Amino acid sequence: MTVTSEAATTWTGSLMEGSGTVAFSSSNLGTFPIDWKSRSEGSDTTTTPEELIAAAHASCFSMALSHALAENGTPPERVNTSASVTFKPGVGITGSHLNVNASVPGLTPEKFQEIADGAKTGCPVSQALAGIEITLEASLA
Repeated sequence: MTVTSEAATTWTGSLMEGSGTVAFSSSNLGTFPIDWKSRSEGSDTTTTPEELIAAAHASCFSMALSHALAENGTPPERVNTSASVTFKPGVGITGSHLNVNASVPGLTPEKFQEIADGAKTGCPVSQALAGIEITLEASLA
């Protein structure tokens, strides 16, 4: 079965002075504002394409890790993942850093790191981001 996910953006104006909104077909949360200033200088109140990529990467990695841990016979009680995607104006997206902390009874830190490294490589979003550096910090709770 193939699944297609959708999002839509409306943009008004030029890159530097314009702004827009992004909405997700699966959500009734409304639209999220986007603009160049927030993307190039950072913002705590305006969404960026990199924030959306970070959300996709963190959620995909968490699913891949949970699956790999279960296949190892050590299903997790909890997996908390954050992703930090870096953007440099004029260059583009330069990296994604995954930081995961999980509660996995009966698993050594070394084995957890091994499984997490495999999940990082196997995660479909990691594969889609193969053109950038992807780093990982993994720890057990």
